[in-house]
Amino acid sequence: MFKYIEDFIKYLDIEKNGSLNTSAAYRRDLREFVDFLMGEEGLPPEPSEVKGSDVTSFVASLHGRRKNATIARKLSSIKSFFTFLVRKGFLASNPAAFVPCPRVTKGLPTVLTVDEAKELVEAPVPATRAADIRKVGVALRDLAILELLYSTGIRVAELVGISNQDIDLDSGTVRVKGKGNKERITYIGKNAALALADYDLWLRKQDRARLYNGPFFPGPGNLKSITERTVQRVLKRYVEKSGIDKDPTPHSLRHTFATHLLDAGVDIRSIQEMLGHEKISTTQRYTRVSMDSLLEAYDKGHPRSKSIKDK
Repeated sequence: MFKYIEDFIKYLDIEKNGSLNTSAAYRRDLREFVDFLMGEEGLPPEPSEVKGSDVTSFVASLHGRRKNATIARKLSSIKSFFTFLVRKGFLASNPAAFVPCPRVTKGLPTVLTVDEAKELVEAPVPATRAADIRKVGVALRDLAILELLYSTGIRVAELVGISNQDIDLDSGTVRVKGKGNKERITYIGKNAALALADYDLWLRKQDRARLYNGPFFPGPGNLKSITERTVQRVLKRYVEKSGIDKDPTPHSLRHTFATHLLDAGVDIRSIQEMLGHEKISTTQRYTRVSMDSLLEAYDKGHPRSKSIKDK
């Protein structure tokens, strides 16, 4: 079974041009499924031995322990895996084809107000004393990260993948590699460009041999980029420092970026291009966010809104 899983992952990587994160998620989901099937016997079954009832039992075992969205994703991974085996001629039919998917209620994404976003991205304050040289670098890096996420709406995986050669501060652009390894150019705002320039200058003073094709946000040793987990910790630190009464993730800044542009009257097709969405329907989620914000503001501010709702 494990050999077939690796063949499937290779297919995603090469033929589907999937991202590393996507492949890792599929591998985790499928290995968890196989672990469930192995039970106490400790022997993985052959794909031909898996029945629809096995998949149903696995899904049932997750209820109460995982969110419906997580369960739905794992089931989707299993269905895709067996579909691959059928297409390659390893199986006659997909045992997971008719297993029902749990209902997933899509909630609105967390979106910061303009004031909240401003408080967050301005929370890192670089130290100035020579004795705090490491703290200076950390603060400059964190400021650059937050400014870049909010200024461009790029995904956290895209941010950590940026190299020195991808950023052009003269033209105010950054080249990122999105889902499916598709490249796009996005624009950097003035504040973000200044933060990136300050951080880059600090790094070059510390490492004059900074590689042109090296990571713009280097981790320990400067050869590899920081991790997505590091970016998540950075955001959490400054959310607490700024006192924002919300729990945003790095992806929340992407939602915030799109919503603020939409509220400012930017055409949704342009926002779709900036975010790198293949389908306009994905971008249209933000119209719902914007409308809900508008209705909330109306309920709070209109003198007759409460009396109308109470009737």
